[in-house]
Amino acid sequence: MFLEASKLPARALGGMAVLSIAAVVIAVIAQHSFDVRPCPWCVLQRGIFLVLAAVSGLGWLMARKRTARQAVLVGCALICLAGLTAAVFQHEVASQTASCKLGLADKLLEVLNLEELWPQVFMVTGNCADAAAYHLLGMPYEVWSGLLFASFGALCVVALGKR
Repeated sequence: MFLEASKLPARALGGMAVLSIAAVVIAVIAQHSFDVRPCPWCVLQRGIFLVLAAVSGLGWLMARKRTARQAVLVGCALICLAGLTAAVFQHEVASQTASCKLGLADKLLEVLNLEELWPQVFMVTGNCADAAAYHLLGMPYEVWSGLLFASFGALCVVALGKR
């Protein structure tokens, strides 16, 4: 069973890695195939998902070492908290403004030079108000993103308690 206590931490880390990459793939497909134009906060969340995928994937690889696995789970929980914060801010604040240019997300993307490094994934082509209009199965993308980050964070907390 997937939630077997002894294997939960490793499976949680592996599942987070795969689902984080899937979330980014879905966002990129929506952008390039269905003309969903991402704002800086959308793109920042993609970056957070990729960092989460890398860290949780690394944790999955060293899942047999309890101390390292526990540290990775704490790190993943903190990354999830950052992603959830970005999603909530986008939904509650940024989506209410006509432009999110020169906001925190925009500045972070500029400093990290992500648009130049991988434009197919990190190119900002929309603004926050327009991005709020895009929905997947009836809910805005940032709500899906926030739910995924919250679920992953809760999974990290549960997995931390398992031996």
